[in-house]
Order: sequence, then structure tokens, then C-alpha cells
Amino acid sequence: MKLTQPLQDAYGKEHQTALEAQRLAQEIAFAPMVFQVSRLMVKFGILDFLSANHKGVTQAQIVEHTGLTNYAVQVLLEASLSIGTIKTKDDKFTISKAGWFLLNDPMAKANMEFNHDVNYLGLFSLEQALTEGKPSGLKVFGDWATIYEGLSSLPEQVQKSWFGFDHFYSDGSFAAALKIIFDGERKVSRLLDVGGNTGRWAMQCVGYNSDVEVTIMDLPQQLEMMRQQTAGKPGAERIHGYGCNLLDESVKFPTPAFDVIWMSQFLDCFSESEVTSICRRAAESMDDHSRLYIMETFWDRQKYETAAYCLTLTSIYFTALANGNSKMYHSDDMARCVNNAGLEVEQIVDGLGLGHSIMICKRKNG
Repeated sequence: MKLTQPLQDAYGKEHQTALEAQRLAQEIAFAPMVFQVSRLMVKFGILDFLSANHKGVTQAQIVEHTGLTNYAVQVLLEASLSIGTIKTKDDKFTISKAGWFLLNDPMAKANMEFNHDVNYLGLFSLEQALTEGKPSGLKVFGDWATIYEGLSSLPEQVQKSWFGFDHFYSDGSFAAALKIIFDGERKVSRLLDVGGNTGRWAMQCVGYNSDVEVTIMDLPQQLEMMRQQTAGKPGAERIHGYGCNLLDESVKFPTPAFDVIWMSQFLDCFSESEVTSICRRAAESMDDHSRLYIMETFWDRQKYETAAYCLTLTSIYFTALANGNSKMYHSDDMARCVNNAGLEVEQIVDGLGLGHSIMICKRKNG
């Protein structure tokens, strides 16, 4: 398995003493409690209160500040001491480095809200999802084959956390991606945005390039959400919809050939066989000028191990709730699907945003 050197260093050998490994085993066993306690330390404003009072505060002061009972504050504080998000000295409590990151790191915020609102209840059915190959945890929200079919019908807070998670990881890479697509030697006047969702990328494109026409290829219900989100905004008249279900292998890509076919955080929503099918149909619509741009957070190409940690665990969301058969891909697995689809990888550009890569593909000669 090919990995960046930091990941090889992290995953290639044992780093813990026996006592540290024993501690980790218990952290895993109590992980649901650790998560919920830490989430409530943020929600109830306790970590924020500690952060604002560097000299420390007493339990009684926290009770007064939060309006919680003495018992509620006590169990949260004692658990948080063991978790490591706070410290204590002379009967006063202060925030730790880990607590500070939990409070202030926007990635931690997006991940925590996503895991609580979207994943927490459904993860109880992970075992069933793994054995059946279906998103068994999705039943906590509704009777759909995939979460994407029901996205527009999810409870408001669940939608907010789902889109917050999705946009947090994608938005930071858009500026660099726009330059890669539009500022090169190849002219781009027609772009097909596959899985364009609410149209955030499409709006970026029409704002960056005053001539480009963008067609979003997605489920009809997603296109309706897109139209609501883009209505009346500058350039929206150059954004078009092409409604379809890409899991239907009879669905072909629109023609004539587009200059760019764009798939951002999209193919991770499908199994390897489905990825190959989608890319094959994309290849059939392409000409020699066309390029397929696949932007993904490939876990093996991350500069920092923390990013790989977040990505491999995000795969479990796909298993339990999204569709039951997809994941955050290793780049070699994606390249194999691309090759089997009649395409070849021309270039991979790493280091966009929070660890995105763009895999640029062209149609195979002959």
C-alpha cells in the first residue's frame, strides 16, 4: 500500500508503550461517552467559560455561569479531566490544549456536529450495514435506498450539519481548483458539474469566468434545491440542470462533449463498480479535448496523519448511512477504476485546501 511518508511513519510501526496502548483500548471502549461529554462541554459553554478565565474557575462558578445543577457540572468536569480536555489545580479548573482545539478548531466543530446530528444514531446499525452492504443506519431518518435521495427531506438540523460538513471540506479548495481549470492553456467554455448538489461550485465557476456555461448533472430533487439556492444570483442564468440517477447504468452523459467534466467529492459516494460505470459513461461522452477532473480527499495522499484519521473514519458514515458500499478512497483504487473505464490519469495535483487532490483524466487513445 502506497502512503505519504508521514502516514508510512505513523502506520508502519508501533509507537505506544504497553500502558499507552491499554489506555487507548479503554478510550475506544468508552468512546460514545467521551464524545457526548465533550460535545456538551462545548454546547453548555463550559469550555468557552474556562477559555475566557485562564486563571481558572471553581465548580460553583461554573454552576452559576451555566445554570446547570451541581451534579450535572460535576459529572461533566470529572469525565473531562479523564478525557483530557480540562485540567485542575487548587480546586479550580482550566482548559487544556485538547479542549482549546475542541472549542476553536473549525474542523473539530464540523466533524462533531456531523457525527452527532447525522451519524450517531445510525452507527448503532453499522454491523448490519457491513454484513448486508446496505446503509442500515439510514432508517433512523427515513425509508430511502441512499441518504442522497432523502437529503432534501432530512430534519433541518441534520441537513445543516450534513451540508456544513460537506462545504467545510470542499470550500477551502475551490480557489485553487478554479485556477487549475480556467487559467491553463486549454479553453474552457462548457463545464459539466456531476453531482453539483446546491450549486456552490457552479456559482464559483460562473463568477470566476464570465463566459463559461455550467450544466449540473444530479438527482431531480437536488436540482430543485440548486435552483432555490442560486435563484437571482449573478451568473445563475448560465447554470443549467440535467436531472438523472447515475446509479441507472442506462443513463448517458449529455453531449456534445464538454471541455471539462467536474466531479468534486462525488465519486466517494459510490462503490468501485459504480465509480467505474460512471467514469466509463463520462469517457463515452468525451473527445480528445475533454478532461475529467476528479477532486477528492484521498486518504493516502495526506500530509498530516490527523487528516487521514478523519478521512478513514468518515468512510464509516458511507457504510452505515450514505449508501452502504462506498468510502473515502485510496488514490490507487480510484486510478484503477479510471483505467478500467477507458480513461488514463494524466496528472494528480495535491495540496488543495484541507488535503484535496485533483486527478486529471483524459480518454485513452484508441
